[in-house]
Amino acid sequence: MSDLLASTSEARARFLELVAEVRPELHRYCARMTGSVFDGEDVVQDTLAKAWYVLAEMESPPALRPWLFRIAHNTAMDSLRRYEHRNVDTTGDMKVVADMAKSRELEEHAPDGERVEAALEVFAALPPVQRSALALKDVIGLSLEQTAETMGVSVAAVKGALVRARANVAAAKAAGAREAGAVDVERLRRYADLFNARDWDALRALFGEETRLDVVSRYQRRGSSAASYFTQYPEITRAEDLRAEAGWVDGLPAIAVFRPASSSRAAYFIRLDWREERITEVRDFRYVPYIAIDASFTACGSDE
Repeated sequence: MSDLLASTSEARARFLELVAEVRPELHRYCARMTGSVFDGEDVVQDTLAKAWYVLAEMESPPALRPWLFRIAHNTAMDSLRRYEHRNVDTTGDMKVVADMAKSRELEEHAPDGERVEAALEVFAALPPVQRSALALKDVIGLSLEQTAETMGVSVAAVKGALVRARANVAAAKAAGAREAGAVDVERLRRYADLFNARDWDALRALFGEETRLDVVSRYQRRGSSAASYFTQYPEITRAEDLRAEAGWVDGLPAIAVFRPASSSRAAYFIRLDWREERITEVRDFRYVPYIAIDASFTACGSDE
């Protein structure tokens, strides 16, 4: 049994190395489909889990990049159907695998700079087909034919969706609305202050017996074992010059961690959920730093 677990762990590590190069692009697409860098990473995780499971059943490996994008597209569409109750036709994942195993490698096409920088809120306001076409064609840089293949629709349908999506983006006004209330802001500031003071005992005291910890792409813990999270950060902060700051990431309350402390750009984010004065869930995105590339961070107080 131990040999089997070891071989499975090694195989998974090789798989993650194999997909490492395309993973930031997958996230860029999924973040625009979900309207959130955090929800986008959830879709990426689901995509890779499906790919890992199906890959073991395949006789020969598919063309990796287009195959992963097709799975990501269908996973994102499934997510939108669940949470937005939209009627979107998607192809089953098993059929996706069969189709994409025969697909040729995607060619590179230059993304559209203006739409690459468009706020995620703008994408989230678009109907799913429009946001998918816009993200694949103008952000990722696929051709019309590749976009149509990934979405499972005709080139004509992609062209129509792009015309409408581009018009909607051009007409959209940047929204600066914040969802977090004053209580959330104060809690975030308190966490950031304790982090910067390296007061790990005080941070550990914020954890409850049922606190959930998700160090994304690495491990998950719950309860007392989750509190061991703060036994690692002393070592990390001794080795790295880190600064935490409370604010909003694409409209969601979060902690941004800067490395080095003097940097003006966040290295990664930490999301917190609370019940009264206790933390109920921590999601630490330290090991998926590509999330910070596309995210828009605004510090608490910067526009007050």
